[in-house]
Amino acid sequence: MGSGPYCYSNSFAMLLGAQAPSTAVIEVATGGPFGMQLIGGTLVFFDAYGWDPAQGFDRALAAIGWTSTVSKGGDAEEALARLAAAVRQGPVWVGPVEMGHLRHQPEMNGPIGADHYVVALDVDDERVLVHDPHGYPYAEVPVGDFMTAWRAETISYGDPYTMRTGFAKVADVKDASAIRSIIPAAIDWLSMRAEVEMPPGSLGNGAAAARVAELVEAGAGDGLREHLMYFAIRVGARRLSDTADCLLLAGYTEAAGIAAEQARLVGSLQYPMVTKDFPAAADALRRLAPTYDRLHAALV
Repeated sequence: MGSGPYCYSNSFAMLLGAQAPSTAVIEVATGGPFGMQLIGGTLVFFDAYGWDPAQGFDRALAAIGWTSTVSKGGDAEEALARLAAAVRQGPVWVGPVEMGHLRHQPEMNGPIGADHYVVALDVDDERVLVHDPHGYPYAEVPVGDFMTAWRAETISYGDPYTMRTGFAKVADVKDASAIRSIIPAAIDWLSMRAEVEMPPGSLGNGAAAARVAELVEAGAGDGLREHLMYFAIRVGARRLSDTADCLLLAGYTEAAGIAAEQARLVGSLQYPMVTKDFPAAADALRRLAPTYDRLHAALV
């Protein structure tokens, strides 16, 4: 499953198999799409203030009627042995890993602070066989590179050597019901009720969009332009488009329309950021800013 930046949702879908809901439902059920955050005044994501993927995984699985067993920590030797034993029983969901250490991906030569998730299929003394949902089925990763990536030292959340096994369906849940079940959490995220302490200078939702507009107008330096055009815009626009579809399915027609508007505004940033038309990108961000309060009001 996958050929883009939906790594954990695609990895979950591979593990759940034929009974999996769409990756759109999995992604939206994590709560991630409901907001925008500027972390420490420099790092922007089109996801909820104070959110990171690990906070949404168990909630998403519960919403769609599944459970799994999480294991993590230990030293590298223990973790590799644990993984080798697990893959003998079937595929294993692995992450976060540091994408920059996965050298089967072109131009990856060291840590870049990018979290990623893969499905491990086999382990031997020399390599780990994975389905990499970024678009690399049956990729072979040298054991040393894999373990360095899996240690996740350069990832801002999560624990080293985290994996999930034992996926089990415990309830039949329709997609619309799964989405309705996470609406209270979506409202909390849009209310910026972060459960983690955010770094100084962090902003959320409309304030984040307005500040990013200023940073873009100033030239989008310090890697901001590259982060936006290679990752944040791509995943943000898709996530919001899927949110619009899911909200419509669940009967939240007004909210779905607002999410679709957000998706279009975020998607409209791609060409201006690539061509360095910073005024156009800043204008789109300023139009995005008030939509978060509107989405919150529509869901409430």
